[in-house]
Amino acid sequence: MAKDRFHEVVKNALIKDGWNITHDILEIKVGGVDMEIDLGAERLLAAERGTEKIAVEIKSFLASTSTISQFHMAMGQFINYRAALRREDADRILYLAVPDLTYNTFFQLDFPASMIQENSIKLVVYNVKNEDIVQWIN
Repeated sequence: MAKDRFHEVVKNALIKDGWNITHDILEIKVGGVDMEIDLGAERLLAAERGTEKIAVEIKSFLASTSTISQFHMAMGQFINYRAALRREDADRILYLAVPDLTYNTFFQLDFPASMIQENSIKLVVYNVKNEDIVQWIN
């Protein structure tokens, strides 16, 4: 599987945000199907003395293809990966990572915003230039 263009950007941003990258491609096999989520990460939670585990599917939303087509693909992958994680790694929370420019424009439009809400998509908004996490949206 080819890594997303901003794979390393998001990986670095998560590390800066205090996450330990546990999987640089999180492989899941469920129902006879092999799936690959871009990153797996965890961090210690001092208050609970446990760990918080996440999986992150990274999307670039580059101008080379239509934004709505990329959105359709991202939504489909997210929904499938979330279902797979529920079956195989239920403690891990899935996030869709999107660049702040795309989040602040396309994702604010009525249709994408309503689809994100309707499908309970968790987002990680990242800044490409600074390689940092701008916002976590649950």
